[in-house]
Amino acid sequence: MGDMPELMENILNNLKNDPNSLQLFNYANLLKDLNLSNLEIKVREWTNRNLVRPISAISSKTYFDAVVNVVINLLLKLLFESGAVLHKLVLSFSESFEFKPEIFYSIGRNELLFSRLQHLSLEVIPEFSIENVTIFLKVLAKNITTISSLDLLKRFSLDGVDHPTEFYGIISALECQKNSLKEVIINKCGYNKEFEVLKSCKTLETFRIRDCSSKLLNLLDCKISTLEVFDCPIDVQTIPLILENSGLLLQRLSFDPEDFGDIHEVLFFLEALKSFCPNITYLKIKYIEFSIQLLELIGNLQKLQFLSLCCYADDDIPKKELEIRVMQFAEILPLTLQYLDLGNSLQPYIDILLSHCNAPLKKTALNYVGIYKYSDLDENFRKEVEAHVVNVAMLPSARIVVNC
Repeated sequence: MGDMPELMENILNNLKNDPNSLQLFNYANLLKDLNLSNLEIKVREWTNRNLVRPISAISSKTYFDAVVNVVINLLLKLLFESGAVLHKLVLSFSESFEFKPEIFYSIGRNELLFSRLQHLSLEVIPEFSIENVTIFLKVLAKNITTISSLDLLKRFSLDGVDHPTEFYGIISALECQKNSLKEVIINKCGYNKEFEVLKSCKTLETFRIRDCSSKLLNLLDCKISTLEVFDCPIDVQTIPLILENSGLLLQRLSFDPEDFGDIHEVLFFLEALKSFCPNITYLKIKYIEFSIQLLELIGNLQKLQFLSLCCYADDDIPKKELEIRVMQFAEILPLTLQYLDLGNSLQPYIDILLSHCNAPLKKTALNYVGIYKYSDLDENFRKEVEAHVVNVAMLPSARIVVNC
């Protein structure tokens, strides 16, 4: 690696002077939305096309990674020193990436670099968080704090990958953005006291938590309009309290917990949702019993536009009773419904569902019906569906998934 300084100079000259390199240079130089992962992909393509063949004798993976690292650092240095002002920053560190010390100097010279930052997304991988990556996160936290008077950050996303519990002060720095932050996404993170700052973020509108400690849900202390809970352990009190607090404001709910608990917990959840949140327009619930209480909830949501259910039937329920519930479900579907995805929940009773939903489905604005195993449906079944629903496309559910 002794020829690196000379190589850096050659790369810099190529970036600035070679017409074939201008696209990559301009991409970084004009960037307002910096996604480090996307930048690395572009750099790897450019390096492979422009530099690997001339140095093929020494182009081992280690050397290639080192060259890519040099190019990325040069581009970042040029970007930061050009007076760039970032609106979006997505930091995803690969195992081979390493910030050069001069990057921190370049950041320090550009006081406006983070002054308009509205969207911050981090991926924290413990084994990849080498010393200077940690330094970069601390520098970032410091800079976010210095723009506290601007209150610009609107969206914050944190991907822990392997449930880390150390966040280098980044979470604590959100306190200075408490009057602007509208969306928080936390994925695969352990608990840290830094998260307590979320209690002061009263402007939150959207909160998404996926595969995280249940303690993070307890920190939610404001009215929100969108809530997504995926693969998280919960207790009987937490979600109903959030539903009660958000009340009429809550419009979109996606609920797929790690474990739904006993029947009393489920009933408590359904009753809270029915009592406090009648303005739901998007509802997704997984692994819940196809119960009378669930039907009562659906019937109460008169503004529902998107409905996705994955439910099961109690083995002790007589078949005739279950058929009656399917009929009732078909009849109570709200006229506002635009999207219906039942997965494979009611597959054995789909004929009953279709034959008893004539009025609702023909009068609604429903555009799609998602079917779990589209390939298993023969032509006769498709014609039967088309006879019951008007101008509705029947597609595999995976092709028309609408997220919360």
